Amino acid sequence: MHGRSVLVRGGVAAVAAAAALMVASPAALADDNPVAHAGAATGTVVHGGKSGYSVNVGQNKVVQTTLFNLKLADGTILKMYCVQIEVATRTGEDMVEHAWNDYPDAKSPFRKNNKNINWVLHHGYPSQGTEDLAKAVAGKGATLHDGLSDIEALTATQAAVWHYSDGRDLDRKNPLAGHDAPADDAADVLALYDYLTGADNTGIGETKPALSITPAKATGAAGEKIGPFTVSTTGSITSVTSKLPEGVKLVDADGKEVKSSAVKNGSKLFLDVPKDAKPGTAELAIKAAGDLETGRLFVAKDYAQHPAQSLIVAQSQKSAVQATATGTWAESAPVTSAPATTPAAPVGGGNNSGQTPLANTGVNAALPIGIGAALVIAGGGMLLVVRRRRGNV
Repeated sequence: MHGRSVLVRGGVAAVAAAAALMVASPAALADDNPVAHAGAATGTVVHGGKSGYSVNVGQNKVVQTTLFNLKLADGTILKMYCVQIEVATRTGEDMVEHAWNDYPDAKSPFRKNNKNINWVLHHGYPSQGTEDLAKAVAGKGATLHDGLSDIEALTATQAAVWHYSDGRDLDRKNPLAGHDAPADDAADVLALYDYLTGADNTGIGETKPALSITPAKATGAAGEKIGPFTVSTTGSITSVTSKLPEGVKLVDADGKEVKSSAVKNGSKLFLDVPKDAKPGTAELAIKAAGDLETGRLFVAKDYAQHPAQSLIVAQSQKSAVQATATGTWAESAPVTSAPATTPAAPVGGGNNSGQTPLANTGVNAALPIGIGAALVIAGGGMLLVVRRRRGNV
């Protein structure tokens, strides 16, 4: 299947059934083709995830609960839960960070329940340890059997996520699938599930991406400052790299050249383009070390062609991220003056007309010629790399 092995199928016990769904019509699974924000993190689903119990979620569905591993470009491993129970995932699947409103199925309960899912993630496993979770459950009057195990906590948390993302509820009479599932464990899973989906769950709003630059593209004319490009980060800037044609500068709102040490969350950057600059473009790249927060959504890179289940960050993790933006400008248009024209001789104004020629009271000005501005990407340029070293450029 595109050179990837099937890792798990949400909602089906057999791998064959998973393969059948994966080749189903993508149009039925995707209402749009999400576009990642500038600075979106990317990663790949890898082996090494942790499994919980299989659960019964109604409609004769048996689902394997799993805490997936997603390996980011910098090697960081994120722990992820599934938020799309009817779609399979695969090892080797490339995933891209997206905003919640980019979730690929517009009709999914995820769209209206994402805040509740985020609450589950912040108050469930592994964001909270099993001892703290046991205390929270006991505080609601539930009785546990020798506390909570990692497997019980994982199972209950994933099941609570599915309750909100897919509208699937645990079978209260038989929550765990399989004849070898201990009754005490089933009771503990149900107790934590009830806490995570109970009245305390009032929701948590979407967290910010670790780094972004907005807008990703801006245009202007030579002789202007193009921007602002606004930097947003939950971490710290580690480097600023700009590919600038000769004469173009990276400046702040006051027109002062920007140093790497000055770039931070909320910084507004501009490209200062000389008036005599030829049409061109410049690229700005910023790297930062920050937390990729709990609740960030990841969607398969080629979802429109090959749907794979969407995943959500189960626990915040530090990561190195990069965002880029480009500015493009047209050549400054010169001011054009129309030449004066000689007035035509009056009609009937010969020597024997007996009439005095009319006075010329003005000049017939030719209409200005409009000048079109074309955006051309300039080749070459300087590569300016600014890196922060102990607070200095």
